[in-house]
Amino acid sequence: MAAGGLSRSERKAAERVRRLREEQQRERLRQVSRILRKAAAERSAEEGRLLAESEDLVTELQGRSRRREGLKRRQEEVCDDPEELRRKVRELAGAVRNAKYLVVYTGAGISTAASIPDYRGPNGVWTLLQKGRSVSAADLSEAEPTLTHMSIARLHEQKLVQHVVSQNCDGLHLRSGLPRTAISELHGNMYIEVCTACTPNREYVRVFDVTERTALHRHQTGRACHKCGAQLRDTIVHFGERGTLGQPLNWEAATQAASKADTILCLGSSLKDDWAALKLHGKCDDVMQLLMDELGLEIPPYSRWQDPIFSLATPLRAGEEGSHSRKSLCRSREEPPPGDRGSPLSSAPVLGGWFGRGCAKRTKRKKVL
Repeated sequence: MAAGGLSRSERKAAERVRRLREEQQRERLRQVSRILRKAAAERSAEEGRLLAESEDLVTELQGRSRRREGLKRRQEEVCDDPEELRRKVRELAGAVRNAKYLVVYTGAGISTAASIPDYRGPNGVWTLLQKGRSVSAADLSEAEPTLTHMSIARLHEQKLVQHVVSQNCDGLHLRSGLPRTAISELHGNMYIEVCTACTPNREYVRVFDVTERTALHRHQTGRACHKCGAQLRDTIVHFGERGTLGQPLNWEAATQAASKADTILCLGSSLKDDWAALKLHGKCDDVMQLLMDELGLEIPPYSRWQDPIFSLATPLRAGEEGSHSRKSLCRSREEPPPGDRGSPLSSAPVLGGWFGRGCAKRTKRKKVL
């Protein structure tokens, strides 16, 4: 036995005492939990004394219960009554007309109509993972801008929306025809890779998902800059990372828009902000259809032949055809683009949903919807 140490038998005895205490603590936790599930009037005097003696456990269990209920509420999809929804949309339309500087914030919920999963909905990525279920990867080459995306593009065209700030990286705002200067894609864009060795950074828009080989803190795509030869990287900002790229994140424009905004409209988010001036509970596409009808505006249909990504895209160079295995976008679904898999058709530049809970903090200048 080492000086000042314990003998083997003493260590075993100490371990038995530790395990006994842990089991007693677990049993006390189970007892307190059973009592808390009873109505206060149904608890015996002895059970009341046990709760009084177990204040820390009671606090811990009540905190767990609140967190479970909060998570459950976040996953609930609650729809307003149709008449109530129409009334709210009329109020929303008035706010859109009267806004001097309207900024739209969009979350994953605006893309579920394009078969892109959200995060916290009943079938969201995080929800399924928390339930121990697998999450299948969606074929994003089949995704197209939704009615909501096209409505936002038209509202910007009509100068009713000044800027769009999105946490989505699916590229659907860009593909809806919304100008690059009017979008801040804070989490990046899956169709864009950049060379950070060039000054300014050189951007390559592709017609396929460039994130095939990338992950958290690992952003090289396997292709090289056509000018300097440096490794290209994706633009995605993962959880735990800080986005520093100028484009497509466009943080400067997002910050300026937030400072100028007198009205903010949040769409497709599970945010639960009690300070919101107006909350609409309904599918984004349904709400936007009602809104555009109320404003007397037509929603332009999406056309792959007019998708801006094809005129913006940089073709792969010879030898790069095998640098990815993701399916490429095509102008026509029936007809693949000519040439290599990554090359878009050359042409002259031509030109859903989920729960749209409007939530953000209200300040003196800003109306949040």
